[in-house]
Amino acid sequence: MGGSDGKTDGTEDARPEARLERAVRAAEQALIEFEIAVETFRVEVENFSRLHHQKLGPMYTRLDELEAQIAEARAARTGDPEDIRAAQEARARVMPMPGVEELFHGWMDSDGLFPEAAAMLTDQPVRPPERVRPSEEARKLYRELARKAHPDLAQDETERKRRDEFITRVNAAYGRGDEALLRELSAEWDAGPVPEERRPSPSEELYARLEWLAQRKEMLTLVARELEEGAIGGMLRLAPDDPDRLLDEIAEQLLAQVAQREAELAGLLG
Repeated sequence: MGGSDGKTDGTEDARPEARLERAVRAAEQALIEFEIAVETFRVEVENFSRLHHQKLGPMYTRLDELEAQIAEARAARTGDPEDIRAAQEARARVMPMPGVEELFHGWMDSDGLFPEAAAMLTDQPVRPPERVRPSEEARKLYRELARKAHPDLAQDETERKRRDEFITRVNAAYGRGDEALLRELSAEWDAGPVPEERRPSPSEELYARLEWLAQRKEMLTLVARELEEGAIGGMLRLAPDDPDRLLDEIAEQLLAQVAQREAELAGLLG
């Protein structure tokens, strides 16, 4: 009797369709998890990039201006053609000074300057830029929704379109860190139509499906590599648990460089 059971099990496992179906399901789930990881990292990179620009952009601009002034002062002192050329190149790297209207666009209204603008002009502390980072609960909701509503789990084009549109809304809510909206979307999905149970597919379609999944993963791998190898991705890898601290450290270094350049410029002008 044991041999008969073993034969039945072996016959079942030997079916090409069964093995392919298991392989496709495993590949689909692995790809979904990979997409979730890549999307989460992309959101982190975008948020950190925005904060990096808001917090450190003015310091980089100040450094470029000081470098140009130093080069110009050195060229004026020596008259050397190489120094003059270096001064021209340094000045070309500085962002052009905006006009008055552009400078104060978004900083004043009929009542005058906004508090942030007044603080900047009087060297008072400016309200720090808003940090947009999805909470742990938002991350949890996003992962659950991505696993349940992923378009790759659709059985037909109508279902895929519904899932595509829904996941687009989920990604937008996650990018804003909108936990409340993610909860609403979760309830909406749970109340929606239940997709049909997977039916066995022909071997040719399963092979094609595996090939598509492999190509999709290869594309996502390239996206992830670009994110990781970029400047912002590199910074996030240095301090994944506390990127704000890293920004503070970079700000301190830039401030020290600004002080050094200002002293150098004063020496040349003095």
